[in-house]
Amino acid sequence: MSHNVAIIVGASGGIGSALCESLRVAGDFGDVVGLSRPEVDLCDEASIARVASRLPKGDVRLVINAAGILHDAGRGPEKSLRDLDPAFLSRLFAVNAIGPALLMKHLLPLMPRQGRAVFASLSARVGSIGDNRLGGWYGYRASKAALNQLVRTAAIELARKHPEAICVALHPGTVVTRLSAPFADQGKSLLSPNDAAEHLLKVIAALKVGDSGRFFDWRGTSVPW
Repeated sequence: MSHNVAIIVGASGGIGSALCESLRVAGDFGDVVGLSRPEVDLCDEASIARVASRLPKGDVRLVINAAGILHDAGRGPEKSLRDLDPAFLSRLFAVNAIGPALLMKHLLPLMPRQGRAVFASLSARVGSIGDNRLGGWYGYRASKAALNQLVRTAAIELARKHPEAICVALHPGTVVTRLSAPFADQGKSLLSPNDAAEHLLKVIAALKVGDSGRFFDWRGTSVPW
């Protein structure tokens, strides 16, 4: 398996760094490439193309996008329509939807035509339209819903030339990271980054070709669109 390459985007984050460590310890890939800013910026397609052209030699068998944004300095998820801000909405869509689409544009073609390969992008249950019962969080919900549609659509195209490849969206659960810390409900079951990485890798390992284009949580349970 030494010729196989795994790529983790968002490797400086809590889940991303844990995924890198777990994969390196497991030793199933000859190279585990951790990518993060400033080397790769999801808002800069040129940086994605540049990184894609400089990957280690080998078959790209696994790509996990663990990058995303829920809040930034001075602004958090919207509680109502009056909180909507065009600039913040644009940033959420740029990082959570457009960036992953560009990753798929440049990395999916690098996957081998034959044999198993997986592209997984971390989404969020709140991006499920069917599961939305509380409202709020307009930008984050909508950008993750857009990501889910992009993953679904890319999976259909991917299958035409890479029939054994799998493209999915994954909900990692509520994980104790910088992204979720200000909003974590202490009444909920919280996962450490290491536990989340372990669960996600188990879900990925169990995926079958027929699962491509679907949305799963960290338990491997299908999440409604």
